[in-house]
Amino acid sequence: MILMATIVIDVTWQVLSRFIVGNPSSVTEEIARFLLIWIGLLGAAYAFRMHSHLGLDLFTAKMEPTRRHVAEIFSQVMSFIFAAWVMVYGGISLVKLQFDLGQTSAALEINMGYVYSVIPLAGVLICIYAIDNIFSAKVRVGASADAGQNPID
Repeated sequence: MILMATIVIDVTWQVLSRFIVGNPSSVTEEIARFLLIWIGLLGAAYAFRMHSHLGLDLFTAKMEPTRRHVAEIFSQVMSFIFAAWVMVYGGISLVKLQFDLGQTSAALEINMGYVYSVIPLAGVLICIYAIDNIFSAKVRVGASADAGQNPID
């Protein structure tokens, strides 16, 4: 919520400084871009945790609860592997490379490693949530099967 409030204030100031004051701020666009990156990746991790991400449940909706449980576990394991390999390992490599190269942003002149550090952070969160989802999958499948709902929505 802090990031969302900050981006709203930033974009509001950008519009005001451009059209009302007539002297556009040089850093507001870059701040908004970096905040959007952080909000998007942390939001993706949160959506993963809340099972709010898009999913195609055409096949799993027709499965019996035991097979649905296996499909849910498989899905969580694959998500864990992707997040650990691409986001955590690859993200740490990218952040380290940015710090080693010393690449800075144009307007704010901050090291891009700080901007990209959200990639491994979101990856770690997704890994934690995947592990939690694996151990709580049977409860969700059993509860949703009783209620007549699909657990992988």
